[in-house]
This record gives sequence, C-alpha cells and structure tokens, in this order.
Amino acid sequence: MNKVPMTVVGEKALRDELNQLKSVERPKVINAISEAREHGDLKENAEYHAAREQQGFIEGRIQEIEGKLSNSQVIDVTKMPKTGKVIFGVTVNLLNLDTDEEVRYRIVGEDEAEIKAGKVSLTSPVARALIGKEEGDIVTVRTPRGDVEYEINKVEHI
Repeated sequence: MNKVPMTVVGEKALRDELNQLKSVERPKVINAISEAREHGDLKENAEYHAAREQQGFIEGRIQEIEGKLSNSQVIDVTKMPKTGKVIFGVTVNLLNLDTDEEVRYRIVGEDEAEIKAGKVSLTSPVARALIGKEEGDIVTVRTPRGDVEYEINKVEHI
C-alpha cells in the first residue's frame, strides 16, 4: 500500500485522538454497557443499544486511525532546506492577480485539510497547481468558477 503524506501536527492530532478513544472513551462505553446490562431485559433496553452503537463507532474509529497511522509518511518541512519551492507541508502566501487579494495556504494531507483554517489537501486543485513552483511564479488554478491566476509571494517552512 502507498504511504500517505502527513504533517507532524497532523500525526500528533491523530495520535491524541487515538489515545483519547482508547484510554477514555472505550472504558466509558464499556462501563455504560455493563450498567445497562444490570437493568435486565436487553431486547427493550435503549441504553444498552445506544451504548453498543457507540462502542461500534469507537472501535471503528480506532481501527481507522491505526490504519492511517500505519500507512503514513510523516514529513517535517522545518527540517528541509528552504529552496523557495512549493512542496508538501509548506505554507504559501499567494496574491490573486485579478482581485489583489492575498491568501495563505498550508499544503497538508487529506485528513488534515480544513479550508477555513487555510489548510488545503495535497490533492486539491490549488495544491496540485502549486507543487513544484517557486516564489515569484504565476500559477493558474482551475476552479468551478473558472481559472484564477495567483502569484507565489512567499514559501514558508513553518
């Protein structure tokens, strides 16, 4: 299976969630199932069924996170040479040439993407247009509303 790129921050967030699920949520739901069993008839016990459903969700999420972590390739851009080139993990300051609006994006893995926080997935149209380009380059990004031209003002390894 192919390795999936992930930032150091993204890996830490997944490990923290995994730890929370295993050490807090899993014991809590096991306790809830145990308490619900003590109430008697399991067929008509809504608390029991809700707890079992929650347990299924937690176990599924644990497996999902463990799978992602086992297939991840953690990339720390702060330890890479600063070449001015756009690569995975960098933060890019762009100038929209049509509107003179400045935007800032960090190129991250798919699980870390959050457009409102300025984090775009490596597979997004913006990131695909930027990868391999350098400071000062003009790039064209294809969007649903048409092509947008950006100038790469700054590439940061933060």
